[in-house]
Amino acid sequence: MIKINLLAAERKVAKKAPGFSIQPGHTLTAACSLILVAAALLVAWRFWSLGRESARLDQEITSAQQETARLHSLIQQVQQLEQRRAQLQQRVALIDDLRRGQTAPVHIIDQISRALPDMTWLSNLTQDGYDVTIEGRCTTLTALSDFVSNLEATRFFRRPVEIVSSEVVTGQKGGPDLIEFTIKGSFQMAGIDRPVAPTRPGRKTPAKGGKVG
Repeated sequence: MIKINLLAAERKVAKKAPGFSIQPGHTLTAACSLILVAAALLVAWRFWSLGRESARLDQEITSAQQETARLHSLIQQVQQLEQRRAQLQQRVALIDDLRRGQTAPVHIIDQISRALPDMTWLSNLTQDGYDVTIEGRCTTLTALSDFVSNLEATRFFRRPVEIVSSEVVTGQKGGPDLIEFTIKGSFQMAGIDRPVAPTRPGRKTPAKGGKVG
């Protein structure tokens, strides 16, 4: 009878089976691979993040440029409005000056006629801007002095009203001698001097300037 020991054969086969083991070189390679993969992922994430940040900054720059263009347009509109306003103000001032210029002769004649004393006649009136030259005749130096005083008292003539000349002329056909005079004053529309009561005709006041020849 033949006996076969199967257990012994199995033990021998088990002893001969190779065992599984990890070598140090393989471990280092795997670690380096993991590090490279992690670094690649980090670089990729950083690249994606920077691209996103760059896109956001580009959008902000575009928005800022659009806002700058809009503000520049508004500034130009404001400047145009300011220029238009200045032009309108100049036109209004010019219209006011023209209106004052149109009414000035009426005021001048009105004030002169009110200041004219008795026995005084005007022969010529010349206006150069607001400078007025008056020529006329009167019977006495007192009347001439009253006329000048009355003009100054209107507050529409700047002080002093100057007597440019005065001379005695012989009356015609045996009439009384007359004083021919020329006076000059500067008219002011607003009137800045405090009004003074006009001198009554015939009141004796010192004559201003002039010389009787």
